[in-house]
Amino acid sequence: MREILGRRRRHRPRRKKSSAQLDAALICAAVWKWPVLPGATPAAGAATGERGRGCSCPDPECAVPGAHPFDPGLLAATTDERMVRWWWTNRPTAPLVLATGGGAPCALSLPAVAGARALTALDGMGLRLGPVVATPTRWSLLVSPYTLERLGELLHAKDRVPSSLRFHGEGGYLILPPSEVGTGQVRWERAPEAGDAAPWLPDVETVLDALVEASNSAPDGGSRLTY
Repeated sequence: MREILGRRRRHRPRRKKSSAQLDAALICAAVWKWPVLPGATPAAGAATGERGRGCSCPDPECAVPGAHPFDPGLLAATTDERMVRWWWTNRPTAPLVLATGGGAPCALSLPAVAGARALTALDGMGLRLGPVVATPTRWSLLVSPYTLERLGELLHAKDRVPSSLRFHGEGGYLILPPSEVGTGQVRWERAPEAGDAAPWLPDVETVLDALVEASNSAPDGGSRLTY
């Protein structure tokens, strides 16, 4: 009898280890209540720009391999733990996509070089920042949710806004760490503070004002945030 039980124990299937993406997705969805969904997977050769091997999406000429939702409608984004587990159990290397806006964080992004300069300038102003997402090409500063109407009012009130700025608000999305996309690894330049509470986020107006000030204060009269 012991021999039979021993054989049964040896043949008991082991549980699969969760992927880093699944762990991160569960924190976002179940702990922080940020709606997420899996991204399209960059194919081999995407990072080197090899033609015809860019992305798992149907578009053979995809310009942003892996850096967009696998479901383009974004309607599938959820905070449901069971759905998140199912998605990343079946696609463990899928990028982690945050559906921005509504009750979820929004973001302002800049090219990577300008983003590094911006963080230095904002730190010099003593501005408290929230999490910052970095890719090899762009850095994104997470901010509290805002509506498109409020964003329009803020931009209308400015004489000049850096042309390099992009806004990720209602109906938008943002790739979160530890995803890997066609341009390379996605990481936290400023990681969320540890703990079960959702990360603190600054107001979009405060960050936008600071970015505009940093841009317009370049010694030569140009912009530090154009590259």
